[in-house]
Amino acid sequence: MKAIGYTASLPIADARALFAFDAPEPTPGPRDLLVRVKAISVNPVDTKVRMRRQGTEAEPVILGWDAAGVVEAVGADVTLFRPGDEVYYAGSLIRPGTNSELHAVDERIVALKPKSLGFAEAAALPLTAITAWEALFDRLRLPVTKAGDGGVLLVTGAAGGVGSIAVQLARRLTAFTVIGTASRPETAAWVKELGAHHVIDHSRPLSQEVKALGLPGADAIFSVTRTDLHWAEIVSVMMPQGAVCVIDDPGPLDIGLLKQKAGTFHWEFMFTRSMFGTPDMAAQHRLLTEVARMVDEGLLRTTLGTHAGAITADNLRKAHALVESGATIGKVVLEGW
Repeated sequence: MKAIGYTASLPIADARALFAFDAPEPTPGPRDLLVRVKAISVNPVDTKVRMRRQGTEAEPVILGWDAAGVVEAVGADVTLFRPGDEVYYAGSLIRPGTNSELHAVDERIVALKPKSLGFAEAAALPLTAITAWEALFDRLRLPVTKAGDGGVLLVTGAAGGVGSIAVQLARRLTAFTVIGTASRPETAAWVKELGAHHVIDHSRPLSQEVKALGLPGADAIFSVTRTDLHWAEIVSVMMPQGAVCVIDDPGPLDIGLLKQKAGTFHWEFMFTRSMFGTPDMAAQHRLLTEVARMVDEGLLRTTLGTHAGAITADNLRKAHALVESGATIGKVVLEGW
């Protein structure tokens, strides 16, 4: 089968940073689906792993986690899917990635893709939807209710892939006032379209920006990117007994700043369930199923921002370069081999 991978961590401009090769077809395990990949998307984790993990000439590293495709075959113990099902998912960090024509994935982290979306639009959603869902509802524990006053949620970097879905989920499923951050007119417009009540500029002090809205602070903060740069302001804008959830890889943080506010700190890492085979691993199947329902009912929209063309090594290198630039709006997707 066709696959795209690498053997050494190289700058993305190098032709060997990602190259096409023939790989053996994966053999699905008892709980696995064998999926024919139709579309993929590129996330920051792809670019980070590319610079950290090494391959060999005999076994290049195959990256990629987001995918949408068609089930080709199922393992002996599979109960949730059958051949011919159209699915979407985010894969596992400890298994070969989705940048291949065929991919084996555990059924417990897969869901039927939204019927109203094509493969490219669906491939934009899984990793970011899982990350945003777990951050908001499993880590920050926002109540899923539209009743009452939910307080204030601040989402930094809200125009990116994770921020784009977090804003939508919070607006649709909670009573929180949703504030998203963006620093350019086009990204601010995107965040507003997705449902944020307010958009503030993260190039300015967050606490001043929030106070300018007439709000005392944020009860919950979802820090998507550059947490170390904004840490002092995150703590400053946090309400007493508030909480912050972080998903990036920040430098050292002074957690002691949270003490006076009795603030809580949470990590979100959407690969934890699949890496450790946790007993609640199937929660990702259920939440992706719920996201698909919400999409089909018009409550959520795809966060596809850039369609980068067919799945080729050249296009994938361009997609990685775009993600590395930090200037993307929504997700970067490739479709078709």
